[in-house]
Amino acid sequence: MSDWIPDEDTIRLIRKYAMQNALEYDGKGQAASVQGRILGEVAELRQHAKHLFGVLGPAIEEANQLWNDEGAEAVTAVLLAEAPDALEKRVKERREGLPELPNAVKGEVILRFAPNPNGPLTIGHSRGVIINSQYAEMYDGKMILRYDDTDAKIKRPDLKAYDWIKEDFTWLAGVKPDIILEASARMPEYMAHAKQFIADDYMYVCTCTADEFKQLRIDQQECPCRANSALKNSDLWNQMNDTEGGFNEGDAVVRVRTGMEHKNPALRDWPALRIQRASHPKVGDKYRVWPLLDFQSAVEDHVQKVTHIIRGKDLMDSTRKQKLLYEMAGWNYPETLYWGRVKVHEFGGFSTSQMKIDIENGDFNGWDDPRLPTVRALRRRGFSAAAMRKFWIELSLTQKDISVPLATLISHNSTEIDSSTPRLSFIQNPVMLALNCAGIELPDAIDIPCHPLEKEMGVRNWALPRDSELQVYIEKEDFDIAIASDGKIRLKDFADIDVSENKGGVVTSMPRSDERPIIHWLTEEMATNHTLLRPDEQGEQLDEIKGLLEKNPHPSGTIIQLERIGFARLESSESEPSMTRMIWTHS
Repeated sequence: MSDWIPDEDTIRLIRKYAMQNALEYDGKGQAASVQGRILGEVAELRQHAKHLFGVLGPAIEEANQLWNDEGAEAVTAVLLAEAPDALEKRVKERREGLPELPNAVKGEVILRFAPNPNGPLTIGHSRGVIINSQYAEMYDGKMILRYDDTDAKIKRPDLKAYDWIKEDFTWLAGVKPDIILEASARMPEYMAHAKQFIADDYMYVCTCTADEFKQLRIDQQECPCRANSALKNSDLWNQMNDTEGGFNEGDAVVRVRTGMEHKNPALRDWPALRIQRASHPKVGDKYRVWPLLDFQSAVEDHVQKVTHIIRGKDLMDSTRKQKLLYEMAGWNYPETLYWGRVKVHEFGGFSTSQMKIDIENGDFNGWDDPRLPTVRALRRRGFSAAAMRKFWIELSLTQKDISVPLATLISHNSTEIDSSTPRLSFIQNPVMLALNCAGIELPDAIDIPCHPLEKEMGVRNWALPRDSELQVYIEKEDFDIAIASDGKIRLKDFADIDVSENKGGVVTSMPRSDERPIIHWLTEEMATNHTLLRPDEQGEQLDEIKGLLEKNPHPSGTIIQLERIGFARLESSESEPSMTRMIWTHS
């Protein structure tokens, strides 16, 4: 609904919370916070969240400007007149951090994060890394990174992903995992447990076809294979593992003997192991029978003495299945906590498998393409691990499914990186102006702050020519606006100028003489050709914005803030290491 326009009530609400936010944060109100308060009061506006965020700017700018120009008293006066309720102290204090873990003993907590290494981590995976590792830190516990890589066919592991995931995990958590396991290397453990469970009659070998068992499950009728003795099941198990045993893929599976009376069909004699004829990239053709995830994970959690499992509520059936197996074996099941689904508006729905296909088809330029929701892409763009941690800890462990704008993460990231980010001038669609400086005593150079507030970051020194004419670049949009009005503009940190239609101009004053608009600019000597890679609003195209970037000493990887544009990250070109480009971060 891109044509959505806020009604008068919504406009008043925007103004109210913009003023309240500016008052609370000393003239530094932010859109994400204002939007959160609005959506918390009027749930119906959530369907317009993306477009609401786009109209908050003017109200927030006005509120912040009022605070900065006239102080807190002026903002308070507006709220007293228009929305006195916004001045009332909120009774409900916001809880900071994560809730306590149930039945947790400090020094004894063991948690795990268990991705499938069929690709790098996504923004969704980052939640599992951050929440689990934060709890491990809170309780002086241990954190296990376990690669659940026993599916060599449908979610086939990518050998590069093992290192990608370990690297992303360490970046997100701020520390390395205490233990790293590969399930494919732990196969003897799973096979030994399977053999013992069959011998103990906890599991049996089923030779029904998939369709036959499906109907039995629907009818809640026992599978005839359940009548097999433990001795016969052990013999069938050996045949499943024997290449000469006569069983092909799909001919036999090992099932957990839970019963067909369960109300939940997923719990009825669920499958634990099956024959899979696919060469594994780590262990090759060594195994013929492979565990399914619910069995493999259940055994490994027990062996590693995992105390708490934290995962999505969509895996509640996995908990129920595994608990039945644990009860048979006499094991204690870990404490289990769940979170609901979080959807980030701008990324929509995605899967690692589909992204892999899209990359292979050339729709994206690798796993770190700025348009993708992978951790590698977010790192490349300039998002900080600290911002990611604050984002997920703030959302905590609610089981409610929620949808949030990327602006929430952007707000955290801006707070984290702003104070350490040097400013640079980048001119898009440049127009050269020849400025007459006659009668103005220009200095040899001007010093422009690297950061408007962080004085210790120093200055950028721009040399100025000694003749009476100065060549500068400004953006065509600024030039057109100036010509359409009175031609009066101010070059930031330098001088007032009057421009003319013939792309000439006159320097009229070094000190600021009036309220003319301030624009960013570059001298001819300080300008270098540069490219900004920026995803379009739909996230479908990666636009290459050509322009002129201020000469600077910053190495590849530096996060910068482009004057009046936003944050970006400098990056060397792989094909031409001496050439640099910028990857868009956010505004």
